[in-house]
Amino acid sequence: MILKIHPQNPEQRKIDQVIDCLRDGGVIIYPTDTVYGIGCDIYNQKAVERICRIRNIDRKKANFSFICYDLSHLSDFARNVDTATYKLMKKAFPGPFTFVLQAKNAVPDLFKSKKKTVGIRIPDNNIAREIVNRLGNPLMSASVHDEDEVIEYTTNPELIHEKYEDLVDMVIDGGFGDNHVSTVIDCSNGSAEILRQGKGILEDLY
Repeated sequence: MILKIHPQNPEQRKIDQVIDCLRDGGVIIYPTDTVYGIGCDIYNQKAVERICRIRNIDRKKANFSFICYDLSHLSDFARNVDTATYKLMKKAFPGPFTFVLQAKNAVPDLFKSKKKTVGIRIPDNNIAREIVNRLGNPLMSASVHDEDEVIEYTTNPELIHEKYEDLVDMVIDGGFGDNHVSTVIDCSNGSAEILRQGKGILEDLY
């Protein structure tokens, strides 16, 4: 199904529909401040496996992000976050950045992988943040875009629905998305290194 939600003032009853879907193990496509994302409850193993199949990626090697409401979940999933990195994240979020940090042992267990890092993302999008806030824990997320080039269906929720309606449980129409991905910053080794330049500008945070 496709569900239209107001981007500035998300309707509570519609957010509740999304939460019910996620708690039932559903996979959703939802808007962010960059491209649309495909996500599920991080604690639902079957839903995680579905996303891997949809995206045709190896769960053990996948670079998923955790979509959070704020930094209150940070200590649950990341370790060795120094003061400078934390201050940088405070300036960056909410915004078009993904921070790669050292993962706590619980994170690889969630995905049955050996990954030692986790990507943390807090998009500047009211729909995405309200979903996570109501769910009570982060979403596992991957971008809805072609691996080689960002193409039209990533910006138009109706086209996204046409492509994915038989693969996911819900597509949230929050208006046209952006066609630039988030900037990925690796802070897992104590310094900030850009792994992927996207919409966010690291220099603007200093």
